[in-house]
Amino acid sequence: MAKIYDNVLQTIGHTPLVKLNGSVPKNQHTYLAKVEYFNPGGSVKDRMALAIIEDAEKSGALKPGGTIVEATSGNTGVGLAMAAAIKGYKTIFVMPEKISEEKRATLRAYGARVVMTPTGVEADDPRSHYSVAAKFVQLIPNAYSTNQYHNPANEAIHYKTTGPELWEQTEGKIDVFVAGAGTGGTISGVGRYLKEKNPNVKIVCADPFGSILHDMFYHKEIRTAPHSYLVEGIGEDMMPDNVRFGVMDDFVQVGDPEIFQKTRDIVRKDGLLVGPSCGAALVAAIKYSEKLTKPSMIVSLFPDGGRSYLSKAYNDEWMRTNKLAESILTTTRVRELIDARGKKDAAGVKVGDDVASAIKFMRQHGLSTAHVFDSGKFIGILHARDILNALASGRVSPTEPVFHVVKTTMAEVPLDATLAELEQVFRKERVVRVRDAAVALTTADLADFLSAKEQA
Repeated sequence: MAKIYDNVLQTIGHTPLVKLNGSVPKNQHTYLAKVEYFNPGGSVKDRMALAIIEDAEKSGALKPGGTIVEATSGNTGVGLAMAAAIKGYKTIFVMPEKISEEKRATLRAYGARVVMTPTGVEADDPRSHYSVAAKFVQLIPNAYSTNQYHNPANEAIHYKTTGPELWEQTEGKIDVFVAGAGTGGTISGVGRYLKEKNPNVKIVCADPFGSILHDMFYHKEIRTAPHSYLVEGIGEDMMPDNVRFGVMDDFVQVGDPEIFQKTRDIVRKDGLLVGPSCGAALVAAIKYSEKLTKPSMIVSLFPDGGRSYLSKAYNDEWMRTNKLAESILTTTRVRELIDARGKKDAAGVKVGDDVASAIKFMRQHGLSTAHVFDSGKFIGILHARDILNALASGRVSPTEPVFHVVKTTMAEVPLDATLAELEQVFRKERVVRVRDAAVALTTADLADFLSAKEQA
């Protein structure tokens, strides 16, 4: 006999685990998707939204007739709005302008007030969706900030529900769990549970280029300045408390072009109409699987469905306008650019050379930048502009060694990044280091490569 639920909130959770076949490579691994759009609000955020509201009700922080305020990329807002509609709360959601119109319309359908803010501003900027949401909480009587980025109920609900579901569904055979991190609650909660059941399970984060999380995990500092990207709901420009690096094993950087192409691949080859953050998780899972030497069960968390992105990911014109449709930029990897140079070392100077010699060398070769080597090892970049500034300010003299003006910290991309991802980083950086290749690239390198391809 079918069970009758008292309300729709009781249907949250127990989402299916589905084997992927067409959108993944044919190899020794098994790729599975935890399909969270089966939740009633359409995303994994339903779990966290209800948990945060119930936790606030128990503590007295959220009072009857109160107003729920949240900075959201849309899915958390839907989960909160759905619960608020049943429980009798008012809602205000603040979101960046990049968020799809479908998500905005859905929130308004629940009766929520939706406030848009600029995309790409710093988290502490008074115009950011975080800051604007905080201001609403200050000004509105009986307002409650669900504070999804730092609220411990977020991580706790995934430890309590999503993690155990995965363990049961895979019969404890899961080897790798891959998910993005926006607030961090999902990957941290699931990761904590799975690590307690089996410390050998690998927890891998899919992080978009432009997010700071990859740098913070590996370097404990921001090496590549955060910049805007098109995928919604994952990646960050600040550190949420719910991002718990201690349960994570690896980060895989993913770029918009491969994310959106894989998103379309999933629906066309596996019949799952998913959102771009699902594409991001699967791209990362496939990349990570290349490291694995034995057959493994790899589970990707698919956070939401694709109906919220019909005007974006599934709109051909939008894809072309945003340079996400297939092109030489989206189909060519950085390693191919380096191979095309014949794997020759870029023109450079030694770290002990004096500034005057470096200037002469750069002038002879017509360079504005030069690689700097120490005992044959690439250590950084010398910029003509930096040398000029240092000489003009008196910080160095022409006879001093160049290591005083070498830039050793720079933006990075992996060897398997696409040229579209490289070009995106070049919008803010003059030089980009290629991870694991002991080389740095400039915009001239990219331009030369594309020019040669065009002539060919």
